[in-house]
Amino acid sequence: MRTTAAPALLAALALAFAAPAAAQMRISLGLQQEPTSLDPTSDATAAINVMLAQNVYESLTTVDSSGAVQPQLAESWEISDDGRTYTFNLVQGATFHDGSPFTADAVVFSFERARGEDSTNPRKATFQAIEEISKVDEHTVELTLGNPDAFFLFDIAQGPASILHPDTVESNASRPVGTGPFMFDAWTRGDRLRLVKNPDHRNAENVALEIVEYRFISDPAAASAALMAGELDAFPGFPAPELIAQFEADPRFTVINASTEGEVILALNNARAPFDTLEARRALSHAIDREEIIEGAMYGLATPIGSFYPPHGPAYVDLTGMYPHDPDMARQMFEEAGVLGDTLLLRVPPFPYATRSAEIVQAQLGAAGMDVRVENVEWGFWLEEVYTNKNFDMTIIAHTSPNDLSNFARGPDYFYGYDDAAFNDLWASIRTEVDDEARFALIREAQEYLADAAVHGFLFQLPALGVFREGVEGFWESQPILYTPLSEVTVR
Repeated sequence: MRTTAAPALLAALALAFAAPAAAQMRISLGLQQEPTSLDPTSDATAAINVMLAQNVYESLTTVDSSGAVQPQLAESWEISDDGRTYTFNLVQGATFHDGSPFTADAVVFSFERARGEDSTNPRKATFQAIEEISKVDEHTVELTLGNPDAFFLFDIAQGPASILHPDTVESNASRPVGTGPFMFDAWTRGDRLRLVKNPDHRNAENVALEIVEYRFISDPAAASAALMAGELDAFPGFPAPELIAQFEADPRFTVINASTEGEVILALNNARAPFDTLEARRALSHAIDREEIIEGAMYGLATPIGSFYPPHGPAYVDLTGMYPHDPDMARQMFEEAGVLGDTLLLRVPPFPYATRSAEIVQAQLGAAGMDVRVENVEWGFWLEEVYTNKNFDMTIIAHTSPNDLSNFARGPDYFYGYDDAAFNDLWASIRTEVDDEARFALIREAQEYLADAAVHGFLFQLPALGVFREGVEGFWESQPILYTPLSEVTVR
């Protein structure tokens, strides 16, 4: 017996076989650094914020490409006349990726957790400055600071201030849950991490990307090969400055060389010999040659710094001439400090800017009579032995957070081992000064103070070198804050 399909059904079947589903808009991005955790509220690794802040996680405020603070989970706020009390009016209708509603309870929980006694939040001091936080109603939160804070709204736009849900917080290190426009999908350790579009996000109709894949590639040659082969659409933090010229000459790619907030320093352990003495630190400052380091490690694509502040900042002071390169003077100063010929342990993480700089620093200090033992270590080892246990004499690291002069006021428990009451007072004055020009004057004073104390060897400002294939649009050129928002990115 033969049956005949209805004309409407036949038409539908014809369309189904003739027209494949529209391809999903996806992008594949290269990233140098793979984090050990996916929770920016408990780990300081920059890559967590680059991938997840403002993509998977959101905060009360955000920052735009110009560095200006904008509303996010707080749609508006009021500040009291004395500058201490903030009333945040929260967006309504936002949800976490597990379907839980976003309310004032999540904000109070997140901030209380961040300022708790056992908190490991990278910006714990920001939250400990809060005297009181309370829920006014489901969509209103009020908090009071101990003192006015010129950076507060900016600071709570960063990854460590991400708003979390109490029910999912314990699993965020490996399966993050937020309120952002993208959701975590999968993490193949040592290889890649994938995000997918959140269809329930309040701004979902304006988000073009549906799949985002990060591939972890630290080797410069492998990064270049992946781009050339079309395996990557972009490498926003391209690790090989020596290969930039070949991409600039290739019409398939666009190259961006912009600014970051990343001060690259030869960090010294101020808590142990020989760098617990001013004489040894100043000797090191005379021993290093920034221009040679920039040329050799960054192929000239970086700006030298003489203290801990970005050259593009409004309060910048050029202090690069304070310690002229002079190996003979450095040798004499090391000798006077009683440490000439000592062996110094230089432990560096696996980033090209650090490993290449280390070789040059080793030779420069050798010319000044010091023996430097370089150890190239994995990131997890660096976090444990250098950052946590402070088992090092020197390291090379980029500090990519904005407004991070505060690092020098974190006391002897921070890996610098630097504890200076006068600087702590100066930073407190900077933080509470709400007049811009007065604050800039204090920031200039702070730069000079740190350079005079030779707390570290200040090397260069990390550039934002990005390589993008033709058709990739919407990425920020500069990096005023440590994240890479993807909600406006498109691919042709």
